[in-house]
Amino acid sequence: MSQSSHLPRFIAASGMTNLADGIAVVVWAWIASLLSRDPLLIALMPIALRLPWFLFALPAGVVTDRVDRRRLILGMDVLRAVAFAMAAILVWAAIPLAPAPDNGTSDPTLFYALLTCALLVGTAEVFRDNAAQTMLPALVPHEELEKANGRLWSVELVGNSLLGPALGAFLIAAVLWAPFSMNAVMFVLAALLILTLPGNFRPTRTTQSSVRADLVEGLVFLRAAPFLQVLAVITGVWNLLHQMVVIALVLHVQENLGIGAQGYGLILAAGAVGGIAGGLVADRVVKAMGQNKAAQWMTLASAVAFAVIPFAPNGYALALVLALFEFTGLIWNTVSVSYRQRFIPDALLGRVNSIYRLLAWGMMPLGLLLSGLIVTAVEGVLPRTFALMSPFVAAAAGAALLTLCAWRPLERGFQPLRQPK
Repeated sequence: MSQSSHLPRFIAASGMTNLADGIAVVVWAWIASLLSRDPLLIALMPIALRLPWFLFALPAGVVTDRVDRRRLILGMDVLRAVAFAMAAILVWAAIPLAPAPDNGTSDPTLFYALLTCALLVGTAEVFRDNAAQTMLPALVPHEELEKANGRLWSVELVGNSLLGPALGAFLIAAVLWAPFSMNAVMFVLAALLILTLPGNFRPTRTTQSSVRADLVEGLVFLRAAPFLQVLAVITGVWNLLHQMVVIALVLHVQENLGIGAQGYGLILAAGAVGGIAGGLVADRVVKAMGQNKAAQWMTLASAVAFAVIPFAPNGYALALVLALFEFTGLIWNTVSVSYRQRFIPDALLGRVNSIYRLLAWGMMPLGLLLSGLIVTAVEGVLPRTFALMSPFVAAAAGAALLTLCAWRPLERGFQPLRQPK
């Protein structure tokens, strides 16, 4: 039986973990708000989930290139199952919760225990996601990577952005500990699916070296591959601009369009549907246009989408814009990641991939900060309506400049693969 025949189980396991991630998007912040009304304390929960990306992205790359990637994925899914099961027990034991104070927490022991669980979940996610992206090329022929990545991301979007948040909100409203227990079950099922995948997914290593030497080897490879550097910079800048738009969208929808929480959720769901569609047809689009043209035009499409957002007159038009934006974004991701998976040697894939993820996630907080600073600055000279639109204008200008700078390198970069020596 070929390795590609095991791809559906691999994708199903990823779908389950992403459904759990989507549930968790709502649950961690919501449970924090039931224990405290202090915004800084509430923010500690999402920080605990994202901080491991800064702390462990590079170590995760080293580990991924030293161990059997299937076993690493399996271990991280089990760790998250245990963390969510612990959280469910902790919340169940603490019910009924005392009213949340404005300062401090109503139950410090529960709060910090849940914070620890969130930190464990975030840490496991770093190692699991890096291992999964490096394991995929071992499951399918290289010429089918676009198709496999498109299907994988479509399934992930269904769980993470479409079904998960809605299910999480329903579960936590019904029974406070239910979403934590549901996630524990999801990760157990995912682990069982990964357990059924046969084969050895340990990368071939010709020499043994120190952790520092491993990191240096990954960085040296990236330095010797100029086009990979171009893709890394495009990815990082695009993520910065994307986060500027995402955070600005909240107030723009509320104040400028007069749309409530449910409408906002439906708008985001429309974006997810566009991304799912993009993932399903990405391989055909890339084959029809070629890697270079697809990458060029999808980058340009981001600039157009950012510019159009403030002119969308209502929620329906905005939903359509976001759907088209996510559609093009998934095609760009398919081109970029599939190229990296082909170009980078299997023994180095974990380390070089982790550098990409560090850059991508590292630029996101900067985008969030810039969005707020831009609104504050513009509000001093223009009405608030226009100030809330200003991050979209800035993102559109940034994406247009990015497209202009990247156009020629993207035209020339996707050549027959010749790895640096």
